Amino acid sequence: MPVAEKRTTLQEYVTSEWQDKPQTSGLGAVIMAIAEGSCRVQALVQQAALADVLGVTGETNIQGEIVERLDTASSDIFVETLSQSGHVAAIGCEEIEKPVIVEGEVADGFIVLMDPLDGSSNIDVAVSIGSIFGIWRKRPDETVNDDSLLRPGNEQVAAAYVVYGSSTILVLATKNNVCGFTLDVGSGKFSVTHPNIKIPADCLYYSTNEGNNKVLDEPTRKAITLLRNKYSQRYVGSLVADFHRNLLKGGIFAYPADQNRKDGRLRLMYEANPLGFVVEQAGGAASTGFQRILDIIPKQLHQRTPLILGNKDVVEETVSVISAG
Repeated sequence: MPVAEKRTTLQEYVTSEWQDKPQTSGLGAVIMAIAEGSCRVQALVQQAALADVLGVTGETNIQGEIVERLDTASSDIFVETLSQSGHVAAIGCEEIEKPVIVEGEVADGFIVLMDPLDGSSNIDVAVSIGSIFGIWRKRPDETVNDDSLLRPGNEQVAAAYVVYGSSTILVLATKNNVCGFTLDVGSGKFSVTHPNIKIPADCLYYSTNEGNNKVLDEPTRKAITLLRNKYSQRYVGSLVADFHRNLLKGGIFAYPADQNRKDGRLRLMYEANPLGFVVEQAGGAASTGFQRILDIIPKQLHQRTPLILGNKDVVEETVSVISAG
């Protein structure tokens, strides 16, 4: 039997990458808190039916969506691990109306905005789901309050997402660097398996809900038709899963505005900004169809947005068709 290759663990990676960089002080602890929470969520996802965490709570969240029991459990886990990291000043969450302001003064603190379990509609049917995190550094000498979380995506210092699928993968993006780590469920450790991720030059896939075509305006319908004529469709319906495939293999994800959702469907702060940061560091692009995602000045914590992201040239072509109308 061949000897398994010794891989760099996530802990070793963050230590070696950031130990001599004062500007990243404390960021490693935040990432390790995300990793710890991901391990716990992964265990719940794998045992969802057996652990009796499937189904809905009977409540509706701030987004107007029915809350899945696993959504609530995941949110509680990440709030706990991030709060206990010692380096997080505030947490914003898709499932929680008001931000969690961590007690105590965190001098080198970070602000984390998250979708603790993306793809809720797929939880009960064993389809890949995930978690998404955007990370901003607290402003110097700032007393954190609710308004502190309304920061544009271009001020992020890092972003991450986790896919819970056939394997559990954590993808971490910092400036000009994207790296993927796979969970060894035996040891509970993430190790480097996808170093220096760059989105491939060739776009292979487009991912969009074709069932929405009837409510698109004419320019957007034309843009989707052009994608359909050029690329193969792959659409899971879990944003993280669709994005992860396109990041590794080349593709574009599109959830544009439509006649029923003028402001889009996805959340700017919890989904679009973090994944927009990841894709840009990997050489791609993210847009609303009219504006770069990371340049949006947020007005509300739970604000929605259209989202088009993936291969830069294909995003730009798609945006040019939509905006021309």
